[in-house]
Amino acid sequence: MKYIFKLARVQVIVLGLFVLMKVTRPSILNHDTPEFLRVFWLSFPNFCEAIVGTLTLTMLGLLLNMRVLSTTQKIKVDIIYLLATFLAGVYVISQEFKIHNLGGNNVFDPYDVLFSIIGLLVAYGIVKAIHHQNIYET
Repeated sequence: MKYIFKLARVQVIVLGLFVLMKVTRPSILNHDTPEFLRVFWLSFPNFCEAIVGTLTLTMLGLLLNMRVLSTTQKIKVDIIYLLATFLAGVYVISQEFKIHNLGGNNVFDPYDVLFSIIGLLVAYGIVKAIHHQNIYET
């Protein structure tokens, strides 16, 4: 359970960054900002969305494993991590390609796809790093 709380704390930090980027977006876009900063400011929320989605699905998978599944039905945690990342990836990437609009009215942007993929990789790394840290904590 301690592991899930650590994931939740990371999620809160990422959500804070997401809100900060969304709130400051108008001032960045209304000024003579260099193109690379504009791209970053517009695409960073996709990075955050990928992380939050992966962490949410990971926490739900771990809770399901701990609370619902019997000992013989338990899923290996590495499978939960991969499955959570894959499902979050399907959601965020299909949203970028306008297969669905569940997260809002999106406009296709290759940078958004790139930031989403990087966010998925970072999220998987976070999940594995916190898992590794928990194994070796005393």
